[in-house]
Amino acid sequence: MHFSELIEGRLIKRYKRFLADIELAHGEVITAHCPNTGSMRRCQQDQARVWVSKSDNPKRKLSYTWEIVEVDEQFLACINTGLPNKVVGEAIAQGKIAELSGYSGQKAEVKYGSGSRIDWLLSDEHKPLCYVEVKNVTLLEEDGHGYFPDAVTERGRKHLYELADMVKAGHRAVLMFCVSHTGIQSVAPAEHIDPKYAAALEEAMTQGVEVIAYRAHIDTTEIYLTESIPVTRSSLSKY
Repeated sequence: MHFSELIEGRLIKRYKRFLADIELAHGEVITAHCPNTGSMRRCQQDQARVWVSKSDNPKRKLSYTWEIVEVDEQFLACINTGLPNKVVGEAIAQGKIAELSGYSGQKAEVKYGSGSRIDWLLSDEHKPLCYVEVKNVTLLEEDGHGYFPDAVTERGRKHLYELADMVKAGHRAVLMFCVSHTGIQSVAPAEHIDPKYAAALEEAMTQGVEVIAYRAHIDTTEIYLTESIPVTRSSLSKY
């Protein structure tokens, strides 16, 4: 997936969750939309390099959208949580995710469960339906270990229970971690942040929900999935 032309700046502060003040390279300070409902733990460091897109839509309150941040002055992370679904959908259509290949039908945002929408529903006359829930992973703690979630998420637990229900109904259910951080080498449930989510994930896996993770290539022109990385079932004990 290609970005529209991105503009570089430095992060001043993120506030009210959806707002970020950013100083552009030529000195102008702008307020950008921050399309991320999470804590963005370790992805909002003072004076971090960031990249924003600009919209010419006159109906928008804020012309700029924060897309990418540089973490620890060496890694790039995509903080726009609206993009992973598109990136994963593109990869599925191109047959780049081995675990999700071989389906003839692919639909986005299909209603299921108790008022939820599945990110991708894959179908084929010779296979059970496959429900794919996509989660964006941007939290790097140390030594290449990535974690999800970065904040307590009751909604995330609800999705796990709904995926398990799809398995019980005879379908296939897959939790897909889209790792939008170039420094992450493996993914684990963030038990030190949300132990209830970690427990729910463990339970869902024992009930047949499949969990996979793919890392994304990220630069200031495009983002796309590159390779599968391990999913481990426990957090670091020190946390």
